[in-house]
Amino acid sequence: MKTKDQTLTVSIDRFDGTSHYQTTHDVPTRDNQTVLDVVTWIQQHDDPTLSYRFACRVGMCGSCAMNINGEPKWSCRTHVSKVVDAGSALRISPLRNMPILRDLSVDMTPFFDKWTQAVGYFVPTQTKDDPLPAIKSDDRDRAKANQSIECINCGICYSACDVVAANDAYLGPAALNRAWTLVNDERDGGAKERLEAVSSDAGCHNCHSQHGCSTYCPNLLAPATSIAGLKRQTLLNLLPWGSHDD
Repeated sequence: MKTKDQTLTVSIDRFDGTSHYQTTHDVPTRDNQTVLDVVTWIQQHDDPTLSYRFACRVGMCGSCAMNINGEPKWSCRTHVSKVVDAGSALRISPLRNMPILRDLSVDMTPFFDKWTQAVGYFVPTQTKDDPLPAIKSDDRDRAKANQSIECINCGICYSACDVVAANDAYLGPAALNRAWTLVNDERDGGAKERLEAVSSDAGCHNCHSQHGCSTYCPNLLAPATSIAGLKRQTLLNLLPWGSHDD
């Protein structure tokens, strides 16, 4: 950790709506200090114009995601001691692949628009007056859905995806992961439309299986595995009998 009188040198990539620039700050070091602690100190004590997002501070909401020394992470759960080696500084940047609103705050509209394009929403097959169907914990399709259902929309996988970086039309790992959970939900009635959507030119078959999404997911999900499942299922749907992947 690069220190000067027990301070850490921090550089932040900034954007003011017109130009990109970088600022450098000397931040007092603390025990168990997180990157979010560092950013908050800078905003409160050194530069009140710094823009960033956070909410829960405990790894539940995902809103504090940033690029930290070149890797997308939740800043509230990333301890400085884990990402800064002796003699090095800390560099913080906004997430990739989304428009920058200001400084470390990005516009997540394209990210959520792609959830809609992937039909990443539940399509009910019953009304509110029907009895709730039981969810069978030992059902194989339910198990596939459960493996990927804990996504909290933080955007880290989307930022880590080199396919999104090269092709901004690509639906991205989060939207495709959500589509996979719904394809395996027996209560959902949108499978046909959803599989057509994810097999489009911007869909699952664009994935290069580089696994950046799975590598960086803070919730330890595996979007790359979900996308592989969609690839299989969309191909199976081309067969005359339209078999479901098992």
